[in-house]
Amino acid sequence: MSAPVSLRMPAQTKLVPAKAAPLMAAHSHAHALVAGLGEPLVTGNRVELLQDGPGTYAAMFDAIAGARDHINLESYILEADGPGEEFARRLIAKAATGVRVNVLYDSFGSLSTPESYFDDLRANGVNVCEYNPLRRLGNLLSRALHLRDHRKLMVVDGRIGFIGGVNISSVYSAGSSPLAAMAGSGADAQGAVPDKPGWRDTHVRVEGPIVAQLQRLFMRHWGKHSSIALRGSHYFPPLAPAGNQRVALAACDAGRRRNPFYRALLSALDASQHRIFLTTAYLVPTRRLMRSLVRAARRGVDVHLLLPGVSDFWAPLQAGRSHYSKLLRAGIHLHELHDTLLHAKTCVIDGLWTTVGSSNLDWRSFLHNAEANLIVLDAGLAQEMERVFMDDVARSKEILRDEWARRGWRQRVVETIARRFEFFL
Repeated sequence: MSAPVSLRMPAQTKLVPAKAAPLMAAHSHAHALVAGLGEPLVTGNRVELLQDGPGTYAAMFDAIAGARDHINLESYILEADGPGEEFARRLIAKAATGVRVNVLYDSFGSLSTPESYFDDLRANGVNVCEYNPLRRLGNLLSRALHLRDHRKLMVVDGRIGFIGGVNISSVYSAGSSPLAAMAGSGADAQGAVPDKPGWRDTHVRVEGPIVAQLQRLFMRHWGKHSSIALRGSHYFPPLAPAGNQRVALAACDAGRRRNPFYRALLSALDASQHRIFLTTAYLVPTRRLMRSLVRAARRGVDVHLLLPGVSDFWAPLQAGRSHYSKLLRAGIHLHELHDTLLHAKTCVIDGLWTTVGSSNLDWRSFLHNAEANLIVLDAGLAQEMERVFMDDVARSKEILRDEWARRGWRQRVVETIARRFEFFL
């Protein structure tokens, strides 16, 4: 592995492109996005960037406190301890005031959560739905075992939405800065790497007409998997414009071959002209995705990938590294984050096209999971996301082509083994 480097972004990665570029890029990416999604962008929205667990939870708690009619929460992981305990307390308190609270969680993702946690929610007026219950023998013995609800979203009163990569888990409690992670793990501040590094993740808060699509996504999923019907026009109040950002929702159900986000991402990558800043927790790419990244770099696009240097699961990390040589040969810049566990799933293209959501760049997200991403066409948000990306890269280690070529045979063997199981990772 290479030593830490101080990355200096090339001239073409400045946040203010040439004067003619924004309009040209806007037209190109709007067309690519419509082609990938099969539906138009929704105008009149306001998207607020949220970083890491503490900031995301604070914004979600504020929205919960202001709820007057209903709260719809969907999460892959819903733990009982730490933030999960606080969510339960706040949701139960709201249910006691007459607010309708509906919680949808994934059985596999929340496997460590005791059933008593959900029983307590139900006993206190919260509607709870378990996605793909693993205790059902039929699910354990069929393809359904691979199907997961990987979404992380919340809708309050049909007016405020949240979506991104942040689960409800104690791993987010300390934030992602090295000092915060050390404080959270009890490590000292003498440069030691914490035993349990903090988690780096990204979420967004959104208002405007796009919230109705988030609501519809939740209610459709709920309707398929819960016996409790959610009806009433109060779930879809009239939504006035809240800003000027153009937004699309790219979501897929588990086990479906058609993946709108994947198609939209490929379209945007293929239309890129200047730069691609891509962050992912798991890079286990398809041949088509590799081709789009390599072709972009070879036609002069400045491509940077921010990837995990540590992971909660070794196999996807090593499978991803098996693709490094091809990416490096194409001139793509690879950066690994080692002082925190990277879980964010974002991409910024040409300082205009941005996505935040739950989708990783792996086969599980492409084929097996229910996922949801927002895609935003807005220079202001893109510039903010680029600044965040540069801050993360400044903490990372750059993978250099010559050094990577000299890695040991043991590392190569591990990569080869992991790559053979890519489809299931």
